[in-house]
Amino acid sequence: MLHATQHADIPADTAELDTALRGGPFHVALRAAIAARGLPLQRVQHHLSRHGVKVGVTSLSYWQQGARRPQRPESLRAVRALEEILQLPEESLIRLLAEADDHSALQRPAAHSYRSLVEASGVLEQLLAELDCPVDGGLHTLAHHEQVRIGPRRELAGRESHHIVRAHKDGVDRFVAVHHGDPGCVPERITVHALENCRTGRVRRHHDTGVLVAELLFGTRLRAGDTYLFRYDVEDGTADVSREYARGFPLSGGQYALQVRFAENTLPVRCHRFAQHSAAAPRSGRQGLALSGLHHSVHLVEPRVRTGIVGIGWEWE
Repeated sequence: MLHATQHADIPADTAELDTALRGGPFHVALRAAIAARGLPLQRVQHHLSRHGVKVGVTSLSYWQQGARRPQRPESLRAVRALEEILQLPEESLIRLLAEADDHSALQRPAAHSYRSLVEASGVLEQLLAELDCPVDGGLHTLAHHEQVRIGPRRELAGRESHHIVRAHKDGVDRFVAVHHGDPGCVPERITVHALENCRTGRVRRHHDTGVLVAELLFGTRLRAGDTYLFRYDVEDGTADVSREYARGFPLSGGQYALQVRFAENTLPVRCHRFAQHSAAAPRSGRQGLALSGLHHSVHLVEPRVRTGIVGIGWEWE
């Protein structure tokens, strides 16, 4: 390679690392530092544990991919330890994180969409397999109305879901709800409450990805063709500032309505709808949405959903 022979005295990994540490972004610099030291992520995790910091390999992978950024105090401790482990200048990685925080909301990467991060790692599929749940669970959704609550700290405080479903096989007696918290959430503190025509069964959580799955038991077995209505609530409030909410649909059909309600004294300056054919696809269908000042809310309605992702994003002042 021409560039290798021109700079034979400077290893390519080292030159890339120097450039990344000067200009960022954080995930590129972290990836370059790990590559320059030749450490697999399992070894990096081991070194962190020796520094008294616990971080999963999945989180480290997300950090160096740019899918998530360290935000919680424990994660920031890990970044400072990484500077020492990877033999980097003090504050070099922390500085890149601080610079990213100074960008405007428009310059920040979008928060993850529903299932977009966990599909790649198979975490959601693993949790559903533990509950012996197929993709549709034997149910077709006729209507799903969802209300998301944004709290006074601009956090995702929780959401309430109303479902109308129809069984397409005999013996269906449950629904498995999936909640994917915002980056920095603490799944162990997220709770699921059965509100109407169901009760909470088994709950599974995955700390690194912020995914929670929960059984909602009907207390009756449906026959093929039977319809059923139920309602449940997820109480979150464990992450930092929320900027969007999205819902993924592995199957088409049924109506979906999403309402995002903001705390009275915490209103965004703009809201918009967006859609994606898949988690890996670019976003499309961006459309401004009017915020109701009287009710502090914004909403969208999809009369018949298609496979993919749809959601609402908002921008804070």
